[in-house]
Amino acid sequence: MGQLFFVTGGARSGKSSYAERLAARQPHPVSYLATLEPLDEEMRVRVARHQGQRPEEWVTVEAPRALAATYGQLPAERCVLIDCLSLWVSNRLLPLGETPEPDAIAALEQELVDELEELLNLAGSRDADTIIVSNEVGSGVVPPSALGRAYRDLLGRANQYVASRADRAWLLAAGRALELPPSEG
Repeated sequence: MGQLFFVTGGARSGKSSYAERLAARQPHPVSYLATLEPLDEEMRVRVARHQGQRPEEWVTVEAPRALAATYGQLPAERCVLIDCLSLWVSNRLLPLGETPEPDAIAALEQELVDELEELLNLAGSRDADTIIVSNEVGSGVVPPSALGRAYRDLLGRANQYVASRADRAWLLAAGRALELPPSEG
């Protein structure tokens, strides 16, 4: 039975590199489930560079919004590295506009939890491991805008939810990994 690993940290903390090293050590082939939408040339260059650094045999699948549905279509014998929840939440939040209504945020939060529940249930039935990467947003200042606060809250809750179900979790800082203790429930 595959395990669920969660890797989090701040921007440029080394979390994606660490997750890629975890995936490379797996005995199964790897599918890289990318949530980034490269909307400009700078991002397209970044994506190409990152793809070029990964092993050629890794399969990249894009899932900017339909994360659970895309994940569910991947073969159960492949290790799946999801990079990252941060962009997935952003992709789902931004269509609500710059000042989302509280009811819309609450509805989106429930949608995210439902989709994560589906994904994590699928992960529990896989033969290979699943590695989920996300940004840690709880250590910064309170965002000045309603949209920023909504994003911080939604991602923070998503991170807590995934971490509570993970078999193992790490917090990355300055390229160093600190393994987090198991969830208490």
